[in-house]
Amino acid sequence: MEDITAIMRLKARYFRCMDIKDWASWSQVFAEDGVLLVDMAVSTSGGDPQSGPTVVGRSNIVAYVREAIENCVTVHHGHMPEIDITSPTTATGIWAMEDIVEWPGQRIMRGHGHYHETYRKGPDGEWRIATLHLTRLRVQWDILE
Repeated sequence: MEDITAIMRLKARYFRCMDIKDWASWSQVFAEDGVLLVDMAVSTSGGDPQSGPTVVGRSNIVAYVREAIENCVTVHHGHMPEIDITSPTTATGIWAMEDIVEWPGQRIMRGHGHYHETYRKGPDGEWRIATLHLTRLRVQWDILE
């Protein structure tokens, strides 16, 4: 249970640091060689359309996400974690997600889907996200006037 709690806290820090744009702290939730895959297509089956970019490496992940949302107001929530410890130093997880991203004066996106992740415990004993694959079931766009 201790490892599952640590992974849940890791994911909570992921959401909080991204939303407050604390990029230095947010970078620390990822393994140095982490991989990010964000599907841009919506799949009503929750499948794997793999339409988005694959970003490799902690610094590249931070740069990619920072450029995408630095000037946005964001709210991210993760729910109902399904975490499995697969070895003393590895785990997998699926999180239901909901996010709101507002480009001020332009548009608002509301999304729902899942994070499919793997985790690795480093030599320092800290869990980090090794792979993150975001899939979307639904996206709603509102244009601001």
